[in-house]
Amino acid sequence: MKVGPRVTRGATGTSPMKYTYRAVVRIASCLTVGLVILWPVSIWGQQAVSLDEAIELALVRSPQMLQQDQALDNAELARRSAWAAFLPSLSASTSGSLRSANILDPNTGQIVGGSSDSYGAGVSGRVTIFQGGTRFVEMNRTDADMQAAIARRENQRFAVTLQTKNFFFSALRQADLLEVARQRVDQAQQNLEIVRARSQVGRATISDSLRARLDFINAEQGVLQGETTLRAAEFALGRQIGESVAVAPLRPATLEPTMLPLAETEIMQLAESGSPTVIAATQAANAASANVRSAKASYFPTISMNTGYNWNNQERSFTGGRTSWSMGFSMSYPIFNNFQRQSSIDRAQFSYRVSRLQEDDTRLAARQQADNALYSLRTAERAIEIAEEAARVAAEDLRVVRERYAVGVSTILDVLISQSAASQADATVVTSRYDYVIARAELEAILGREL
Repeated sequence: MKVGPRVTRGATGTSPMKYTYRAVVRIASCLTVGLVILWPVSIWGQQAVSLDEAIELALVRSPQMLQQDQALDNAELARRSAWAAFLPSLSASTSGSLRSANILDPNTGQIVGGSSDSYGAGVSGRVTIFQGGTRFVEMNRTDADMQAAIARRENQRFAVTLQTKNFFFSALRQADLLEVARQRVDQAQQNLEIVRARSQVGRATISDSLRARLDFINAEQGVLQGETTLRAAEFALGRQIGESVAVAPLRPATLEPTMLPLAETEIMQLAESGSPTVIAATQAANAASANVRSAKASYFPTISMNTGYNWNNQERSFTGGRTSWSMGFSMSYPIFNNFQRQSSIDRAQFSYRVSRLQEDDTRLAARQQADNALYSLRTAERAIEIAEEAARVAAEDLRVVRERYAVGVSTILDVLISQSAASQADATVVTSRYDYVIARAELEAILGREL
């Protein structure tokens, strides 16, 4: 039981600083552990984020996504208003007045003061019975607008996802290219040591040493450039997810190419029918068609019914008084309104034609983009195989040339050329792998689904 005395000394003031310091340390430790759990860090203490986390954060902070959410909310409100048009409108009213009046007393013949008060209340309602089918057309139009808003939001979601993947994999690409540059420094260092070993036995020239040294300096310069590019890429990723610092991407489990779950014909059909851009264009055309029907409905009359109930009393009491009710029907039909109806129909019809042409063009564009993305994906797959084979050949060529140089058959220039080819082959492997990842992400964005 050591807690009791420690608390007592803290309460009497003999050792408050020691107790407070330990409490602060405990709180700080808990906060630190919580931050580590909530936000992973890299081995250098830098903030790090996985691909899924980056996409989620980017979607939350994207202004374009917020605009699409607002458009979707507006479409929902418009659809609710269209449905509410079938309901009657109700209103209530009340009134009261206090007025003074001079009254002639017939018995005395004198004018005496008095009052003439009145109180009233009423309820009225109105419902449209027939309006040329405009309300049903409006329901169809708002449904189409709702589906179009959903499709546009989905398209924007995939656009933000693609943008985030570009930033994420660009940072990973630069990190891998930086590793290739560092490997080139190691290889250049090995070449320099080989030249030094030959110089000690008098079998290397001064030119060999200078060329090897120059290659080493150029390799170090490449590392500096790679570090700068990586820093910029990580800051771009941080900005994308709403951070003001550089954020390192956490490498996914695998970046190897995988087989697509859909055949080429299925991908083309999905692009023409299920792409978010195509769905939005189709629903926009449906909304334009509804506008044409709504404009033509102005040739029909409008029939409505209204009813009301009123109460009046000259005393401040709910008992007594006079009540009345009313019910009536009305019909209105504009015989001539300065050709406004025909003008509205013409504008709606032209808008409908334009929307249909836009829908057709959107389908063709989706098919073209899907075809380009698909063949870019296949090209990237083949490029990975070629680049890996080239890297193996270049590595073997470098080994052979070094052995030949060690026995004096090759020159240092041959070694440097082989070294440059090997480094370029390694960089091409890195670039090809990330080209494949980006091409697959572009295809997913076009189709509006994960593959």
